[in-house]
Parts: sequence; structure tokens; C-alpha cells
Amino acid sequence: MIKTPSKTPRRQQILECLARMLEASPGERITTAALAKEVGVSEAALYRHFPSKSKMFEGLIEFIEETVFSRITLILADEKSALKRCEKILVLLLTFAERNPGLTRLLTGDALTGETERLRVRIAQFFDRIETQLKQILREAELREGLHPQLPISAAANLLIALVDGRITEFVRTEFRRRPTEYWQEQWQLIAQGFLVPSAVPQ
Repeated sequence: MIKTPSKTPRRQQILECLARMLEASPGERITTAALAKEVGVSEAALYRHFPSKSKMFEGLIEFIEETVFSRITLILADEKSALKRCEKILVLLLTFAERNPGLTRLLTGDALTGETERLRVRIAQFFDRIETQLKQILREAELREGLHPQLPISAAANLLIALVDGRITEFVRTEFRRRPTEYWQEQWQLIAQGFLVPSAVPQ
């Protein structure tokens, strides 16, 4: 059913305001009072849509997960080369962070200080899930292309995640001045050289 154009639903409006405030106030905690003022409603009205601030953060994390993993699925469908798959997934993460500074504060845990442990666990699981996907790609490289990483698969996948994690953390630490994609093309060219090598042919 096609919906007629209407105003942004209040729930979505709250999440969009929260993301903007996370971007505008790096390093600061967001209070529900300040968020309510930004949205233009009372705190009680906020709680009619979300029972807690944690649930608001959870809504943003769900958006991150849905956006990133749906695009990873497309990358896997469109690209057959293991090295290209890895490259495109890493660029996806860096570009997503660069375009969504407020949400990047969630990815680094910067905005979750003092919040429920469940949220930090969920972010950790987000990165674990991507690392697992990279491991799978590297395992398939040997079967599909006769290639394997020079490092053990777990170490190789962890190296790729650590590189991205470092760029994203730097982005937040510099209050969004150092872009995650800065220097990335040159750095990736160096990393990609010899990252995958031909598997030994049985004698």
C-alpha cells in the first residue's frame, strides 16, 4: 500500500535529532531534557515513543546494522573476487562512518559511557559479525580462487577490522576532523599487495 506524503513520524524524528546532537556535541553526553528541547516536545512525550534513552540508542544501532549488513549482502552478490569483497566491505564501513559522524560515536562506544552494558555488547557483536564475514570470504578464496592470506585466516581478518576500527576511532578522537577515508586508497594498495597468495599445488 502506498502511503500518502506526511510529516516525519515522531519516532523517526527523535532518532534523527539524537543523531544530529551526537554529531554536534562530540564528547558530550546527551540528556533526555536536551533531546526533548531539540525535538520540540516534552520529556514525557519522548518516553511515549521510547521507554528509555537506551532504547533510543538501540534504535540508532538497529539502523546501523540494517544499513551496513544489507549493503554487505549486495557486495557479496555482485563481487566474486575475495580481495575486492574485503576492500568494498572496508570502504563501506569507512564511508558510512564519514557520512554519519553522530552514529560513529556509537560505533566507538564514545557516546555509550554510562549507558547500559547491553548496548556496548551489541556494538562489539556488530564488529564481530563483520570479522566473521571476512573470515568466511578468506576461507572461500582458497576454494574459489586458489588463494589464501599470508597470515592465518583469523589473524588476517582481525588485521582488516583493526585497520578500519583505528580509522573510525581517529575520526571520533579528532572531533570529526580526520576523515576515515583520508589516505585509505594508498594504504589499501600497500596492504593488498601480497595479502592473498596462491595456494601451494599438491605434488
